[in-house]
Amino acid sequence: MRDSDLTTKDSAPLTLTEDNFETVVLQSDQLMIVDFWADWCRPCHALMPTIEQLANRPDIGVGKLNVDQNTVVAARYGVQSIPTVLFFKNGEVVETLVGVHPIEVYEEALLKHSDAACDAGG
Repeated sequence: MRDSDLTTKDSAPLTLTEDNFETVVLQSDQLMIVDFWADWCRPCHALMPTIEQLANRPDIGVGKLNVDQNTVVAARYGVQSIPTVLFFKNGEVVETLVGVHPIEVYEEALLKHSDAACDAGG
């Protein structure tokens, strides 16, 4: 494996639905980021390049869930404003970010909840 393979992957965010959410997100061994969005939401579209960039990281999983098409999952997690980005670890929400933020905010949350940070007592 090349060094570049360790730092990036060429991936789009996964399309999440009520049918695959449990398997893809809640049963994942990876830290997962889920972007709750809707097609009509302009801030959601503004966040899209950040989510796509995060999806290229090999150490996490990234998915997008359309709240208009998947109301049950959105309601389960109390999503009332979009975009809302939830960070899941071991099937539990460990971080919530509402609105559009610079990519550094998402990367800081990832670092806080990464296995390396947890092993160091973080």
